[in-house]
Amino acid sequence: MSKTTFEMQPPHETGGSIVLFKPDVDLSTQQSILASLSGADVQTFASRAGRLPESADEAPAIVLENVNIGFISAQVGAAQSESIRANLMDDDRVLSVRPELYLFALKTIQDDDQKTWGVDAVGAWASRYTGAGIKVAVLDTGLDLQHPDFADRTIVSESFVTGEDVQDGQGHGTHCAGTAVGGRTSDRDFRYGVASDADLYVGKVLANSGSGRERDVLIGMAWAIEQGCEVISMSLGSDVREGDTYSPEYEALGRQALDRGSLIIAAAGNSSSRRLGFVAPVGSPANAPSIMAVAAVDEALSVADFSSGGINPDGGEVNVAGPGVDVFSSVPAPRLYRSLSGTSMACPHVAGVAAHWAESDQNLRGQALWDKIIETAAPVSEDARDVGAGLVQSPPAAAGVA
Repeated sequence: MSKTTFEMQPPHETGGSIVLFKPDVDLSTQQSILASLSGADVQTFASRAGRLPESADEAPAIVLENVNIGFISAQVGAAQSESIRANLMDDDRVLSVRPELYLFALKTIQDDDQKTWGVDAVGAWASRYTGAGIKVAVLDTGLDLQHPDFADRTIVSESFVTGEDVQDGQGHGTHCAGTAVGGRTSDRDFRYGVASDADLYVGKVLANSGSGRERDVLIGMAWAIEQGCEVISMSLGSDVREGDTYSPEYEALGRQALDRGSLIIAAAGNSSSRRLGFVAPVGSPANAPSIMAVAAVDEALSVADFSSGGINPDGGEVNVAGPGVDVFSSVPAPRLYRSLSGTSMACPHVAGVAAHWAESDQNLRGQALWDKIIETAAPVSEDARDVGAGLVQSPPAAAGVA
């Protein structure tokens, strides 16, 4: 009898490095540490300023204000990078240092079914809440700014991808934004968005190719926190192996978000093949303890075949599930709409529901919002390893309708 084996996708390194300093290390000290090792001036950027200028790609080292994170550029070369990392590991002012990776829009599975069952399943259709007054950030491949369903929306946008504007040339970001905060199709026949009155913040952190550097993702996360977004949705990530731990940079920003009244929600990953008996661990950055990891379920409320599971400890568990199979939402023109599957589709359902809860009670921010989502999730007939607390649920209606 043959045995099927599975190989996780190896990480794709950019050639650069990410440094996380201890919280009590001030900015000037961070600059001096990196300057002494790189042999050049260190550029400093504020997370609220948006995308790094193109000159930053040529800088040997940069520091991001207020988040204790620095980057060593790939431009210094592999040998010097390795030497710099070794010296940083010996510095007691540094919490961690590691190679920088590329992150990817999580692979999606096309389906032609155009049913908005997800809005119904999470209780959004019956809820009286719409996300009004709540800032929801979608960090992804951008948004089709000309899409008719977003024409009348006030949108705050920023691209963190060098050489590309916010316009979505890939489609993934427009689909995720549509699920989280979209409304109805332009002919008004179908509702596909959960929190249709939320304030939309679009951070382009992945290029039109569908991939992006970790520095762009981390800076986008810091930007969304600085903007005061109560909910931050990230349908992106990279595989981790069984036994791997989380990256401390994502945990540092996840914890900072909770402390400042924001909640970061991320897709668990699509690397399982459950029909063949293989369950992949929750990917990064969803495996950080302070980032909510979202699995996908289908219309029967069964865990999706591809959905990654809670294999690893210390933050690697699934926290909650959302609709993630045959999800109808917006995509860039000329097609305008498409049904896709993935934990990428489940994540913005949870983000939309989070906006409903945040609207319902101004005290539900950060950790309190996290706790409410977990407390009110509907149990499903699946193991907690695969769906966490269950299927996310919007606050119920006082009366009537959606």
